[in-house]
Amino acid sequence: MTELAQLEDARTREVNERHGDDHGVNLGKLRALAKRLKTQQELARQLWRTGDSAARLVAILICRPKAFGRDELDAMLREARTPKVHDWLVNYVVKKSPHSEDLRVAWFADPDPVVASAGWALTTERVAKKPAGLDLPGLLDIIEARMRDAPDRLQWAMNHCLAQIGIDHAGHRARAIDIGERLEVLKDYPTPPGCTSPFAPVWIAEMVRRQHDR
Repeated sequence: MTELAQLEDARTREVNERHGDDHGVNLGKLRALAKRLKTQQELARQLWRTGDSAARLVAILICRPKAFGRDELDAMLREARTPKVHDWLVNYVVKKSPHSEDLRVAWFADPDPVVASAGWALTTERVAKKPAGLDLPGLLDIIEARMRDAPDRLQWAMNHCLAQIGIDHAGHRARAIDIGERLEVLKDYPTPPGCTSPFAPVWIAEMVRRQHDR
């Protein structure tokens, strides 16, 4: 914790806070610290319990994802209220857990939109890697009905799922593009030069083009 405090940078904190994150540690330096610590499950749990966002990011990097119980991961996600901690926990820990599918189903239907966004993130992972058993038309029905008015984090996760369906499943591509065009979610999102717009029709078209160019 002392070392993390020494790595704190006011400019980094200012940039992070604009994105909803409450820490000022450069992520490259944070990763270097985690690399030096290597895997330490008990230390990871201790760092998580501090409630400090930078410490929790280190915890995520040094933990053993499969060592957490299902209820432990559920509690951790509900405590992870900042975007970076939430995203890293889902992507680096929950996706590697044997409980990921059980949690996906539970979180997908959760009334808390931030928790639900994690369920959608795990669903998007399945759309891309293990779509068998998913009701893709049903997912598109939900997106069509709810995405436009969803809170920001949930809307972003639903939009990613919409794009992933369009990218990976040609039979549903036209409908995914049509939904994106009609809802216009993230249509005007400021996109840096060289990056792909998160507006689903543009995102789908670009990723499909790249697949064809390979």
